Amino acid sequence: MGAAATLERRFASQLRSAGSRITGYAATFATEADLGAFRERILPGAFRGALNNDILALLDHDTGKVLGRTRTGTLQLREDDKGLAFTLDVPDTAAGRDVLALAARGDLGGMSFGFKVPAGGETWDGDTRTLQTIDLREISVVSAWPAYEGTEIALRAMQHHTGAQRRARAIRLAEARAWA
Repeated sequence: MGAAATLERRFASQLRSAGSRITGYAATFATEADLGAFRERILPGAFRGALNNDILALLDHDTGKVLGRTRTGTLQLREDDKGLAFTLDVPDTAAGRDVLALAARGDLGGMSFGFKVPAGGETWDGDTRTLQTIDLREISVVSAWPAYEGTEIALRAMQHHTGAQRRARAIRLAEARAWA
């Protein structure tokens, strides 16, 4: 990866609600995601170094819709044997009420997380990337369908793809979103 790490996002689907609290997993270990041009897995311990940072909980990766943050204790994150577990105390805001209403109906798309890969934080074996260290920036409640598990970001993460390949993939993703 180059000197400036690109922000990446990944989708996960484990989510539960109870009152004004949402819990679940924003990422899981021991699974391999097929991101189209490559496969990816996350090693246990990959988030450990980032958990002391101020991480945001957002709605659909929108920084204008903050649902919580670790600095205030409204978002709690921990790594366990399964993955990156979270507990989110959802605020009484328009976005928060929407999230709770959709969660109660079972209509939420799941969870996602935004991250950067620091230098030396990944290894490649053919077309499989293993994330060893993740600079976590945010987790997001996804209210609708993600384009595909990490597809939008996989495009930006593939530094060895040509510009033409990245542009063609971006056009296909934009067309798919227009139909969603």
